[in-house]
Amino acid sequence: MTATLELGALAAESDTAGFGTGWHRVCAVDDLEPAWGEAALLAGRQVALFRTGPHEVFAVGHQDPATGAHVMARGILGSKGTRPTIASPLHKEVYDLETGECFTTPGLRLAAFSTRITDGFVEVEL
Repeated sequence: MTATLELGALAAESDTAGFGTGWHRVCAVDDLEPAWGEAALLAGRQVALFRTGPHEVFAVGHQDPATGAHVMARGILGSKGTRPTIASPLHKEVYDLETGECFTTPGLRLAAFSTRITDGFVEVEL
């Protein structure tokens, strides 16, 4: 799973006190609007979060691999078969939300992070 975040929830707690790798608490899952992306800063890394269902959240790198711009939270959600996707808002490259694989441009890859929902809160593993 992966996650989406509102700007007011950036001060998240984590198992590693907000530094480095590990699980980072981002926000309450109910704070995320379904089918809408939000950006979060986790341990100095920009992450784009997407809530695709009541208990399904995805987290990917906020940086567009094709351009370097931090815009992926404004991407277009979709699917390829049963696989959830995000299309870059700039040049429309389509990425798998679970793996980061680019379906439209070989060689590009979006960072993808594991997510979980614990006690109603979205957590992202860096």
